[in-house]
Amino acid sequence: MAARPDYDSLIAGHTVVIDMINAGEWGLPVLGRLLEVLQVSTDAIGTAFVEYGPQGGRTVAATGAVAWARGRPVPPSEAHPAVLMAGERVRLVPVGSLPADLAAEFTGRGLGPMLVTRAEIGGLLVGSLHTVYPAGPELRAADHERILAYFAACIAHLYGDQNGLPAQGDGRLLAALTEGLAVVDSSGLVQLWNPAATTITGRPAAEVLQQPLPFAPPAPGEVADQQLPNGNWITVTTNRLPGPDGRRIVSFRDITEQYLRAHDRDLFLAMTSHELRTPVTVIKGYADTLTRHWDSLDEAERRRAAEVIGQRAGELARLVDRLLASTDAAEPAAGAVAGSYDLAAALRTAVDELPADLRERIALELPPGLPPVLGDPGTPATVLTELVTNAAKYSAWDTPVRIRAAADERTVTFTVADRGVGIRPEHVERAFDRFWQGESGDRRRFPGTGLGLYLVRRIVERQNGWICLRPRPGGGTVAEVRLPSG
Repeated sequence: MAARPDYDSLIAGHTVVIDMINAGEWGLPVLGRLLEVLQVSTDAIGTAFVEYGPQGGRTVAATGAVAWARGRPVPPSEAHPAVLMAGERVRLVPVGSLPADLAAEFTGRGLGPMLVTRAEIGGLLVGSLHTVYPAGPELRAADHERILAYFAACIAHLYGDQNGLPAQGDGRLLAALTEGLAVVDSSGLVQLWNPAATTITGRPAAEVLQQPLPFAPPAPGEVADQQLPNGNWITVTTNRLPGPDGRRIVSFRDITEQYLRAHDRDLFLAMTSHELRTPVTVIKGYADTLTRHWDSLDEAERRRAAEVIGQRAGELARLVDRLLASTDAAEPAAGAVAGSYDLAAALRTAVDELPADLRERIALELPPGLPPVLGDPGTPATVLTELVTNAAKYSAWDTPVRIRAAADERTVTFTVADRGVGIRPEHVERAFDRFWQGESGDRRRFPGTGLGLYLVRRIVERQNGWICLRPRPGGGTVAEVRLPSG
């Protein structure tokens, strides 16, 4: 039975959240702080927020006993998010009603029931808010239900502001929150102009109402793309409203990013061609040297040439893997069989196979007795190589890249931590998008294809695991990979 809500903690904590917002903080940091306040106020042992998109959900923030779930995908097949679409706003979800895999996860960690509520804007589901309680006596928490509904409304308001949320990049959710709407009368004068329209065009409602649209709408029933004076591209749809007064509704959304992505694809092809050319050139050069000068080379020179060819061939293979994984149709290798394997041994082997300049920077800390992991034993090598390469690229050459492993009741975790440029909290989810880079100048400072983290998330989730990023205290970034124990 849950204790009565701690209203003093609720008010004090919410004051801190408001101070954060007034100080200019937004997005995931504010969402995370709200969850911490909710946990303390309701005597829960953990809280989580799942953000929904076209392919299901993902846990974008979590605290306490469920912090392990941060980054975990929530497929549409899981029953508890599906029932959020209709019915009671807040509901009690016993462990026994969860899907079998998740119920085992909860039971193995000593977790009990949870209260779940939906966060929505105008009937649009943006996410679900969860408070988790210990296993034990029956939970009766009517007061907690009211607090949960209140916090869900606060979170929905954060999403409505579109300031750092949604945490994930593209999707129907983002489109629904950012579509501009205008209503024009039979004379073509604007009668309604929503906040998203102001954001897209840079024109406030006071400048537009009772004036012609600041762009030319297509005929009713048609769609047209056009560029605004501020340089943004929009796609515009016009439809007639019912009634004899000839009013029309004009909806439009910003598609500038799609145009930029076309440029990104061209840039990607150019960078990929360069990255392919470099190892191929080196391999060909050393192979020609061995073929033409075998007799004039001593044993050490031949061995060195073979080592370089092997290293460059490994780079080429990893690049090909990235290219294959960049297509949405990419699937796991046919015939791959999942089984238990020794993660510690797999990590040691992966480190040994890194190029010498990377191996010298690795600080590997593996505890004794690490339990086996269930999945493809080839996974850690690819994942670790990508994460270590990424960490080394974004940090100074004389700083270490620290790899640690640990285990809890249900999962085995390894982390890759650096002391590099770090990652902004609002970017910890978008960093997994294809071709995404944090700042406009990053391609120049840190060249690459922009597929590494995208690839890693796909590989890890195919093994029923998940990955998340977080800023490292003192500077740098931590990548955390969780895999199911076997």
